[in-house]
Amino acid sequence: MAPHIRHHEMFINGKHVDSPESDEIRDPATGEVFATIARGDVEHADAAVSAARTAFEAGSWSRLAPADRSKVMREMADRIGKEFDELVDLEIHANGATVRQATAFHIGYAAPHLLHFAELADSYQWERQVPTQAYPTLSTNVIRQEPLGVCAAIVPWNFPLLLGIWKIGPALAAGNSVVVKPDEKAPLTLLRLCEIAQECGVPDGVINLVTGPGPTVGARLAEHPDVDKVAFTGSTPVGREIMRLASGTVKRISLELGGKGAQILLDDANLDVAIDGALFGCMLYSGQICESGTRLLVPDDMYDLVVDRLVDRASALKLGDTTDFDTDVGPLISARQRDRVLGFLDSARASGAKIVLGGGVPHGSRFAEGYWIEPTIVTEVSNDMEVAREEIFGPVLCVLRYADEADAVRQANDTQYGLSAGVWSTDYERAIDIAAQLRAGTVWINNWHQIDAALPFGGFKQSGVGRELGEHALDEYTETKHVHIDLTQRVERHIFGALLSEPLR
Repeated sequence: MAPHIRHHEMFINGKHVDSPESDEIRDPATGEVFATIARGDVEHADAAVSAARTAFEAGSWSRLAPADRSKVMREMADRIGKEFDELVDLEIHANGATVRQATAFHIGYAAPHLLHFAELADSYQWERQVPTQAYPTLSTNVIRQEPLGVCAAIVPWNFPLLLGIWKIGPALAAGNSVVVKPDEKAPLTLLRLCEIAQECGVPDGVINLVTGPGPTVGARLAEHPDVDKVAFTGSTPVGREIMRLASGTVKRISLELGGKGAQILLDDANLDVAIDGALFGCMLYSGQICESGTRLLVPDDMYDLVVDRLVDRASALKLGDTTDFDTDVGPLISARQRDRVLGFLDSARASGAKIVLGGGVPHGSRFAEGYWIEPTIVTEVSNDMEVAREEIFGPVLCVLRYADEADAVRQANDTQYGLSAGVWSTDYERAIDIAAQLRAGTVWINNWHQIDAALPFGGFKQSGVGRELGEHALDEYTETKHVHIDLTQRVERHIFGALLSEPLR
């Protein structure tokens, strides 16, 4: 192994743990090995769950005052800020984000979102008292929110640190222990987060990281009888399998799955905003975002004008070195994903769609290595084509025609997914009326990718179960307990006579 290639280990019960086998982490821009990571297996998953359960039962974190948990998490968020540049470097060399996008989103959102969960630990209503009527007996009642226990966080490669924080943050805030299972292609920022957590005072065993293949390690966590909740972000087919595995022990789940976001461009839209916005909605991070707006619905009589303007603006997108702030579009995550996208484009051509921009690997020697796809615009797409129905996860914008607003809404909703949708319009009342008809967990009007830690995020239909972020994020990581305190002192005033017919002598 070359000396400059660093090997990373798992993190279990406060210690780094290696494995006889390892996985290569390749820079998607070059295809070169950037680092290696220990490959975990079922035994490592079991060890991590055991450590998490022991820590939870010990109470060093689970019974810590919420304000004290909040303080530790604030320190973690501060550390992310101090290590910002190092985390950006780890991210872009593992998942191919451009430095500009990693700075703004992948790492840029991490500390503020973790801080949101730290603040929730302080402000969440952990306990409330509810009085009742005097009949049948006088009582007072306490409603408590208590931690679930051990939570598994299964995180994808596209936004590993951020999407990991969406799960780890509320789990820790609520007092749970966590086992993190990152994608083996991009585990390094999450590994560093686990180390930071320990350095800031999170006790051993409370946060653990196990690597390895999803079908073995991820599946074991989903079915493990000592895991109380699974939080997963990834594809809908894998989400279905996690639901099946979790059902064996009826554990809590939250799933953020696939999307096929529809952007509806109305005839009164400001085209300067809508054209740039539609490309931002689809092409950011090379389209490898589940809530990307990959279908653009355009009025029939504006179709050619809009396509011309899209091609003109998209032609200016710069592909290149992901460490260069001038680069707009980076590579895809892997050769497998690149070939998958090319397969979808072949299917589009065979179905009669037209590729008016891009459609292949960019020209030039710098793109001979790595996993590149040109920004691509596909026209004459109908909603029954594979390219319009399946999640492509690449820089591919499908442009569809619609006859009227009802037709636009019908096409937008004609999908198994319901994660995101959007409307481009200068008439806000009209746009809001259409937004009310769209079956999606988030609807943006005149923008896209606007994720706020204070606002809930999740999907309708087969785009998921539950919500992440928002003021109620800790609800997904707590159990509700009702404690009844009866205030009746005299036995004859109780309702025990419903069973005991003989009076007490």
